[in-house]
Amino acid sequence: MFAAIGAFTARRRKWVVIAAVVFTLFAGVWGTGVFGSFTGGAGFDDPASESVEADKVLEGPLGRESNDVIVLYESKVAGQSAEEFGGAVRSALAGVPREGITRLSSFWEPGAEGADAYVSRDGTRMYATVQFAGEDDQKQVEALTKIKEQFEAEGVTARFGGVAAMTEQVNALTGSDIARAEMLSIPILLVLLVLIFRSAVAALLPLAVGTFVALGSFVVLRVLTMFTEISSTVINVITILGLGLAIDYALFLVNRFREELHAGADVDTAVRRATATAGRTVAFSGLAVAISFAGLALFPSRFLSSMGYAAVAVVSFAVVGSLTLLPALLRYTGHRIDKWRIPLPGGRRGAEKPLTQGRWYRTAHAVMRKPLLSSLAIVAVLVGLGAPLLGVNWARPGEWVLPSSGDAKVVSKTLAADFDTNPGRIMTSVVRFDGPADRGAVEAYADRLEKVEGVTSATASAFAGNDARVTVRYAPDAMSKPAVDLVHGVRDTAAPEGAKTLVTGMPASRVDIVDMIGGRLPWMALFVAVVSFLVLFLAFGSLLLPLKSVILNLLSLLATFGAIKWIFQDGHLSGLLGFEPIGAVDANFPVLIVAIAFGLAMDYEVFLLSRVREEWEASGDPVESMAIGLQRTAKIITSAALLLVVVVGGFTTSSILFMKMIGVGLVIAVIIDATVVRGLLVPATMALMGKWAWWAPAPLARWWSRYGFRESAAVERTGPVPQAGARVAGASDTAGTAHAAEAGR
Repeated sequence: MFAAIGAFTARRRKWVVIAAVVFTLFAGVWGTGVFGSFTGGAGFDDPASESVEADKVLEGPLGRESNDVIVLYESKVAGQSAEEFGGAVRSALAGVPREGITRLSSFWEPGAEGADAYVSRDGTRMYATVQFAGEDDQKQVEALTKIKEQFEAEGVTARFGGVAAMTEQVNALTGSDIARAEMLSIPILLVLLVLIFRSAVAALLPLAVGTFVALGSFVVLRVLTMFTEISSTVINVITILGLGLAIDYALFLVNRFREELHAGADVDTAVRRATATAGRTVAFSGLAVAISFAGLALFPSRFLSSMGYAAVAVVSFAVVGSLTLLPALLRYTGHRIDKWRIPLPGGRRGAEKPLTQGRWYRTAHAVMRKPLLSSLAIVAVLVGLGAPLLGVNWARPGEWVLPSSGDAKVVSKTLAADFDTNPGRIMTSVVRFDGPADRGAVEAYADRLEKVEGVTSATASAFAGNDARVTVRYAPDAMSKPAVDLVHGVRDTAAPEGAKTLVTGMPASRVDIVDMIGGRLPWMALFVAVVSFLVLFLAFGSLLLPLKSVILNLLSLLATFGAIKWIFQDGHLSGLLGFEPIGAVDANFPVLIVAIAFGLAMDYEVFLLSRVREEWEASGDPVESMAIGLQRTAKIITSAALLLVVVVGGFTTSSILFMKMIGVGLVIAVIIDATVVRGLLVPATMALMGKWAWWAPAPLARWWSRYGFRESAAVERTGPVPQAGARVAGASDTAGTAHAAEAGR
């Protein structure tokens, strides 16, 4: 099938390339409009949680009591008091349109806490709060954008905090972060591709396909927004993921194409064989990554589920783009793929080394000489890296994701440090009676709440029919561990007789999100593991090998999670990476890393084991086939991993800490998997398993022989097949990543 795809696209190369150019231009114009098409807001909450149920009740007659926007005012003249600049602020607030605003509170229109609460203890700052009529975060952002300038006062600095302002500021940074990441990564990618291929023509092909897929991803996402709500926070992850995967896939195909040419195949045959072999790997890799992201559909939060939909669509597009556009470009390029050679150190210098003298060949034999000891030592290191995870404090996105200079973050820190009353720290308990609300019982319940550790006040603030609202003010930071105890304490407080309570607010939402993710993540991991197991069985016809692969991938993920906790929660390397630690790790992080890193690990596993399988079928020697398979693939795997690290490494420069966390996590996961796991642990465990690595019960073996996806059956071989010890043909031409001009059997 894959050989037929390669042959067809090569034959119709003119129309394929024209269609790709037209689509790319269209994507650059229409697709980039996706930034204005998101209607789903952030969507981190679980729709079935207690906090969301309480929010729905508060949308009715009872009404919310929350501060969606907090405007902090400070004079531009150092030391000037709020009393001196207050007139300008009062005039500005008087001119703010009230349409769509339920409440605008300030020193001149104070709430129950009194006018003095709006002025800092030193008298140099003051704030105003806004509550919008609707709770939808995207609509709140739109409402804030329309009236934001009206809050500006002459001679006074206005900073905007609160959830709506935080969301607006994150949205504003998203586009600039993507642009900066691509500006940094693409030149580095081009240089690395030149170093890998030693030819400018060969280097440009993966970059061309990557650009096509990255821009095309905008079109895919915009089309998706026409059918479902997509979280506004997915754009960073999805577009950079599409670019990274496309370059990885192109690297595999271009490398195999050059090998075939160097082995003496004509251009058409080389295209067909490259697509049949490396193209098969690309298809299985894309399937593995798509399956991993499909597991996100198990989560009810819009952020995770829409990330899953979008990622499956973009990954599928990356596979299709790589398997159609690239063969056409390869057919056009032909033997000119080695043109514009770059004279670099390490080129041809005398006779090439046999495979059996390669560094990775020797490394594989070194760990396979004592496979049990090697396996135990490497597993101990990975488990040790994962050990810090035991003390993790899970959080949810909030103003902490912004850079230190971000308005919402500055406002939050200033309110906590300089004001007696922090308007951002409010929870609400909704009391629902079977009959008319009992005012006395609600007030007694509020008194009980005030005794909960961390609660500073609790007031019965509204009544409507059978419902009542209790406003709870609290002291701990919403993302701290004491805040978790606070939520449990409030929820465990006895409700009035004949009533039930529903608690909401940022700390309660954080607890509900963490519980939702903690409850669903094991099921997602099981889903991904089982389906990946089936995919690997279809690829290799073994039962033990897929099980081994899943276990090793989980070890790699454990080490990554531990490292991220050590960096971001404990604050190590914060100066180098440029972030302010908050003592927590975002609970969405492990879900996304499982989805992305597990899929990428399967990518490298399929590529490595495909070559090992070829050697095993030829020689029947499990140790030698593993060593030669690693020698043939290790440099291309590490090259692909390096390129992907550069792409996702753009996240590490993000202004948004959540994205920086994902970037660093993916860099660590890819490095560990492509080097420690694939280069050391896989050979050790394969040596332990021996010939049993390829075992399956007789009925399944017969079924696989008939229906499985055998790469060796896909390609006819007409040229000579080099033996294991043959000298490497054209190793420098393939950047040192291909160590023999062999062909898939």
